[in-house]
Amino acid sequence: MSRPHPYARELGDFLRARRGRLRPHDVGLEPGGRRKVTGLRREELALLAGLSTDYYQRMEQGREVRPSDDVLDALAAALGLDGEERRHLFTLAHAARRPMPARADPEPERVPDSTRRLLQVMDTPAVVLGRHLDLLDWNPMAEALLGDPDAYPPDRLNMLLLIFDDTLTGDRSCPDWERQALDYIGMMRAAVATDPTHPRATAIIGELSIRSAEFRRLWARHDVRETVSGTKTFRVPEVGDVALDWDTYPLPGNPGPVMLVFTAEPGSTDADRLRLLASLHATRLIR
Repeated sequence: MSRPHPYARELGDFLRARRGRLRPHDVGLEPGGRRKVTGLRREELALLAGLSTDYYQRMEQGREVRPSDDVLDALAAALGLDGEERRHLFTLAHAARRPMPARADPEPERVPDSTRRLLQVMDTPAVVLGRHLDLLDWNPMAEALLGDPDAYPPDRLNMLLLIFDDTLTGDRSCPDWERQALDYIGMMRAAVATDPTHPRATAIIGELSIRSAEFRRLWARHDVRETVSGTKTFRVPEVGDVALDWDTYPLPGNPGPVMLVFTAEPGSTDADRLRLLASLHATRLIR
């Protein structure tokens, strides 16, 4: 038996996860007697989408059924997908229609010299992340806020590996730790949708799936993020808590790296604490 198409398998997993989050009352169905499954049954979802149960089941099993765009539209509506989730569904399904190309050795990700220069003149923390959340470059303000990345082996400089490293975040003291983890996981999901068998992605996901029950739980949600912004509170012993907004900005490439930038509201206590932290860091570097 041939191995399942990796995009078809990822599509089936995504459909199953999204079906599992719906309840009968969400879609106007009576729950009936005792149910053996969490969420809708396959036959209920198929009915809502106007599909046969057998056809939908084959999709969830990762078999190459090659659904049309009309079928995908019906599934997106039945599952109540938002815009990002709908695009993710179509990306996976369209890729599953095509034969898998022969894999070439992946090119190392590089940060353009102009981007490196930009990082150095920015007066707010900023880093460059690769498509699989590898930390490719950073500026002194980011080092002051996040710590010295040179203290880690290059293959461990990955935002997912770091946030699930119990030696660094084992107490989960950050009040928005899970939200931050879900954002990074969603970004990784979007990257996997473009290449489910990329060796860097499979290595990171495989390692975390083995050693972290929390990662397994959050990864199984199949959340996806295309571009991400939010707010994060950093607990910095030298200056106290610092709440910063963060945004991602795509850099050239397809898919290319992104710049992750942290900013504070001008004139706020957080901005004052960030400036103090930068000053303390600069003083340490001079010594």
